[in-house]
Amino acid sequence: MMASNFELFAKQMVSPIKFKMFLLSKLPSAYFSGVRIKSINENKCEVTVPFKWFSQNPFRSTYFACLSMAAEMSTGALALGHLYKRSPAVSMLVVKTEGEYFKKAADKTTFVCEAGEEINKMIQEAVATSEPRTVRVRSIGKNEAGDLVAEFYITWSFKSKKVIS
Repeated sequence: MMASNFELFAKQMVSPIKFKMFLLSKLPSAYFSGVRIKSINENKCEVTVPFKWFSQNPFRSTYFACLSMAAEMSTGALALGHLYKRSPAVSMLVVKTEGEYFKKAADKTTFVCEAGEEINKMIQEAVATSEPRTVRVRSIGKNEAGDLVAEFYITWSFKSKKVIS
């Protein structure tokens, strides 16, 4: 059975060497902060960010920007997976981020986004209509004890690059 484009993308994202090379070349701050994809499939992505020297703030918790990076990656990786090797190509852009913090992030935080289906639907609509589409998706971050640390909403815009003749 032939793997889907999403499955090919996911395989690269969970490969430690390929993912580290991707981060170093495209998102070096995420690499140095320790942001990593724990798991990914067509509907769900889990991303972790550790509490360590490079990701901490002066208050001995994970810096909000590192938490935000992990939350965005949990949503963006789903979008990238649905766009991988897609024809026509589709551009993607974050147009809004919203975050709320509930508990001090003093250990590894795992962000989960389960909006792959919604993201894919907006990508398909952007291609079908040749008009930009946006989708607001949720990512929740929990600590190792399972307590809610933060909740983010990331709004993505998708625009088909197909040429209209």
